[in-house]
Order: sequence, then structure tokens, then C-alpha cells
Amino acid sequence: MKTLARLLAPALLIAAIAAPVAETAYAQTTPPASAANGFSAERLARVQRVLQAYVDQGRLAGVVVQVKQDGRDVLTAAVGWRDREARDPMRQDAVFRIASQTKALTSVAVMMLMEEGKLLLNDPVGKYLPEWAKTTVAVSQPGGGYKVVPAKRPITLRDLLTHTSGVSYGPGPALQAWRDAGFNGWYFADRDEPMSAAIARMGALPMAAQPGEQFVYGYSTDVLGVVVEKISGQSLADFLTERLIRPLGMKDTAFRASPDMARRLAVVYTGGAAGLARAAAPGAWEEISYVGQGHYVDGPGKAFSGGAGLLSTAADYSRFLEMLRRGGELDGRRYLSRKSVELMTSNQLDGQPFFMPGSGFGLGFSLRLDVGKAGELGSSGEFAWGGAYHSQYWVDPKERLTVVYLTQLQSPGDVDDHAKVRALIYQALN
Repeated sequence: MKTLARLLAPALLIAAIAAPVAETAYAQTTPPASAANGFSAERLARVQRVLQAYVDQGRLAGVVVQVKQDGRDVLTAAVGWRDREARDPMRQDAVFRIASQTKALTSVAVMMLMEEGKLLLNDPVGKYLPEWAKTTVAVSQPGGGYKVVPAKRPITLRDLLTHTSGVSYGPGPALQAWRDAGFNGWYFADRDEPMSAAIARMGALPMAAQPGEQFVYGYSTDVLGVVVEKISGQSLADFLTERLIRPLGMKDTAFRASPDMARRLAVVYTGGAAGLARAAAPGAWEEISYVGQGHYVDGPGKAFSGGAGLLSTAADYSRFLEMLRRGGELDGRRYLSRKSVELMTSNQLDGQPFFMPGSGFGLGFSLRLDVGKAGELGSSGEFAWGGAYHSQYWVDPKERLTVVYLTQLQSPGDVDDHAKVRALIYQALN
């Protein structure tokens, strides 16, 4: 998953202030499940030991990992520090900026509206957002620069769900035009305008590829969030809260932190060759580039980014994933039909290459299609994604698992914790 983390993190450099490595890290752990629950408790304990080593080596500040099988707790471990400089230990209920893990909830929201007969996946985006009725594409020229050509066809909602819309996070021939329009990364929490205004401007910019022709990771899910607002007549925050977050019991998931959540908000760090460093001076809210930690507490609260805006905890996100693992139902309440979840977790790329070997992409999730080609422990049929701050999650229907791994690290460098955590979880299965 290291490649995934690099893809998700925008190519922005920020200033950092070095901090001393914690000589001893704190660990808060729910006792691992017994062998009767499908895992070896002895082998599962290796997960925490290895994560502790990353903290002791100064490669991670702190993490929370939660593993469930059949909805039952297998392991929940909080290792290291929520705030290393303040010596505030990581806790199981620490609040994280989940960034692109927000995309899964927005994608589910779109499917809910489809199930209510309010949209079709092949609808053109312009049916709901007029500024997107006729889009253009930037085409590189041999001598440098680019020309702008009309899109061959309208962008559809399905294109947005599969990231085949051509809408990028900026990289592409027209990068500077996107930067000049104010799109300097995926961060929106500091903006004193609703997402609808930003997305309306975006529709006039030249895209990075023709609709449906290639996987291009970008603002597609932010566009979907505005579509949800347009159709529902609610803000995305209200729609997600009423339809998913509150019914699922996700009490610590929101676009803006309550005072209690703010006290548990994990500090963002940077990594790389220079070692682990805090993104701002101890005691201050991070305000550099897209880090902007304080905007989640006392910012404008107007731009609800469907692609990257939510805060959450491991326990909350596990609830959401368990609903999907169960085919759209949890605790007797149905959120999506079983067939909708099947569609979301079916490969939609139609022969287009995906950047991870043995994998494809569905409607909001990456998919593991071939374990051998992937070259990692796991199962065919997994669906997953992650966030720009080095978080990740996956659901393994075959082994009946949900895994949430949360940390706050941008520009992680060569840290290989994702692959190791995956290996350590699967080696513990009986």
C-alpha cells in the first residue's frame, strides 16, 4: 500500500519543525481475540510489537489499528502518541483526518439516491450541475504547452465514481490553469464558500483526460458531493449525518470537530529522509498549506468536501465498513441493497490499467482481483482505499474481516508499515 499512500498525498512541500523521538511509547490495547474467533492471540500480538518499533524508531508518531471479524473485535491497539511533543498518548478514540476515506461515504450517498429513483449512474453530470454540461480536455503539444479540445462525450456520474472522468487533482497539461483557479490540492476546510461554488468554477477548466478513457485520481468525488446536495436539497454534511453517520452510531465522525473531538484530534506529522517532524510548532494549530488543522475546529465550516473532508475514529469507520461487509445492512437497518454493494465492489475499469498490480476499481473502492499479481497476503474480492495522511482500510469478505489503520503522516518517505501490518494480520489467521 506504500504506492497508494504516495498517490493519495498531493505533491506539496511544507515547512516542518523537528521533534525528539519518544523514548517510550504508550499502548492502549483491547485484548486480542482467542483462537476460537479465527485468530491466534499469540501471533496477533506481533502487530502491536512491530508498530511499537516504528514509534521507537521515530518513523511514526502514533497509530490506531482495529481488526474485526464477523463484526467482533479481534484487535484494537493504540500505539505511540497523539501529540508526541506534549507527551499525550495515543488513544483508541483519537480523532483523525481521514481525507480520501471520506470518498466511500459520499459514494454510498450517491448509491442511496440511485436506489430511491432520483438518479441513474449513467446520467450526465450536467443534468444536475449545468456548468458541467460541456467540458473540455487539455491535450499536450509536441513543442510544449497544450491545446483545449471539447470532451468527446459528457462526463457521467459513473465516470466520477470510478475516477475515469478525467478530473484530476491538478496534474496534467493544464496544471497551472487549475492552480490559478485556486485548486492547489484537495483541501477545502479553510474556504469561506460552499463546495458548490468551487465545483461550478471547476467545470470550466480543461480536464486531464477524455471521459471514460483512463483512471485519473482527483476531485471526482467532490463533484459527486455537490450532486448529492443538489438532488437532496441538503448540505452534504446534513445528508451524511442523517442517512449514515447518526444511524450507524458514528458519534465522532463530522466535517468539523466538536470541542470534545478537538481535544482528541491527532497531530499531523511529516516523514521522509529527515525523520519525523511536526507540521507546526508545539501548542499551535497547524496552519501550513493544506494541513490547516485549526480549520476543522474554528474554520468557516462552509465547504463540505465529499472527497476528503471528514474527521473520524477507528471505531466509527469500522461501523461503516461492517455495514458494507454485511451487504448494506447493520443492526437490523438496511442502508443499501445487497445488489448495490455488489456493483460497488465489482471492477468497473473495462480493461483500463490500474496503478496497483492485481487490482481494479469499483464505484468508490479499489479492488483486489488477483492475490498472486498483488504479491501480498490477502484475498481476492477485498475492497479498500486510504487517505492522504497515510491511513488505510480494507474489507475482506472471504475472511469476514474489516481493518482500519489510522495515523497522521504526510510525505511518509520509505516507511513500509502498511505492507507489514497487512502481513501481520493475515499471518495470525488460523
